[in-house]
Amino acid sequence: MSVLDPVILFFLLGVAAGLARSDIRIPAAIYDFLSLYLLLAIGLKGGVELAKYPLVPLLPKMVAVFLLGLVLPVIAYPILRRAGKFKRADAASIAAHYGSVSAGTYAVALAYLGTQNVMYESYTTLFLALLEMPAIIVGVLLARGITGQTQWGRLLHEVFAGKAMVCLLGGLAIGWVAGEDGLTSIHGFFFDLFRGMLALFLLEMGLLAAAQMSALRRYGLFLVAFGVFMPLFAAVLGCGVGRLLGLSLGGTALLTVLAASASYIAVPAAMRISVPEANPTLSLAASLGVTFPFNVTLGIPLYLQMARWIHELL
Repeated sequence: MSVLDPVILFFLLGVAAGLARSDIRIPAAIYDFLSLYLLLAIGLKGGVELAKYPLVPLLPKMVAVFLLGLVLPVIAYPILRRAGKFKRADAASIAAHYGSVSAGTYAVALAYLGTQNVMYESYTTLFLALLEMPAIIVGVLLARGITGQTQWGRLLHEVFAGKAMVCLLGGLAIGWVAGEDGLTSIHGFFFDLFRGMLALFLLEMGLLAAAQMSALRRYGLFLVAFGVFMPLFAAVLGCGVGRLLGLSLGGTALLTVLAASASYIAVPAAMRISVPEANPTLSLAASLGVTFPFNVTLGIPLYLQMARWIHELL
């Protein structure tokens, strides 16, 4: 899949339509449906494959990926504070976005590896779920520290009961319990239609990315630079961790993509509850206005090539 792939062209169409101020809109209910569909489809596929692996050998890999999710926002935060001169709450919020992950970017990466005939460990869906969690908690701690005012109950509820986590983990569980044969009756809907649904999702993502352009003009070039170079730095870390964990070429590439992506669904909701003084426009302008377009057009092919390089070297 290249920039000329129809799936990516749908994203570029959305960007162009948004910049042209077209009246094209995908209703909010349809967007929510597409988000839930992609999360469930990714979870189901991962659950089917997860059933083929014993869980105990996966535990060290799961711990390593969880630690990666803790480290990334800690690295991003001082850059945002010192180089970007952001207030503490804003820097913590943006850092949390970049420590977490984008299910949409992961879905595009899955489609890309399919077009390249690159095999991968399907339990990487577990990594997607794991990386949703730690960055949110770290972001709140960076913004507030540990105080009596931290609303841990609401925060944990937002993390574990949010639609992203419920659909991912729910899909994993259903796929794991039902197995490949048990999903035959719904295979056509959740697997065969995946790329078409992804195309519609990316059309809406293009419209949303275009809507963030005014914020980027207002807050300067720093967010643009951060939105490109932070994913590249995180990709190097993710690629290295993937190789150290003994993942295949495709598995290493997917972990690289996950490390390089930035959240625009789960983290904004959690930050709105726990760090309400943070300006959400800054985070979304960087993650959705810069990083998501960069990743789905140029980043994902680059991350696969990065995985190839490290597999050839080590």
